Amino acid sequence: MADKLLLIKDVAERLGRSPAQVSWMIHRGTAPKSAMIAGRRMFRESDVEAFIEAAFAEAS
Repeated sequence: MADKLLLIKDVAERLGRSPAQVSWMIHRGTAPKSAMIAGRRMFRESDVEAFIEAAFAEAS
């Protein structure tokens, strides 16, 4: 089954950030992997989960 695609607002909610903060993370290159699809920034759910897991791994 294909990953669910998430919008910036969905990722912001998942990370506890505002959409503007996620946009800034994209600009800085510190956001989860994403792509432009049909003119919208999209994230694969698995990439967002991997981003969160990596943050916890670095904190240990």
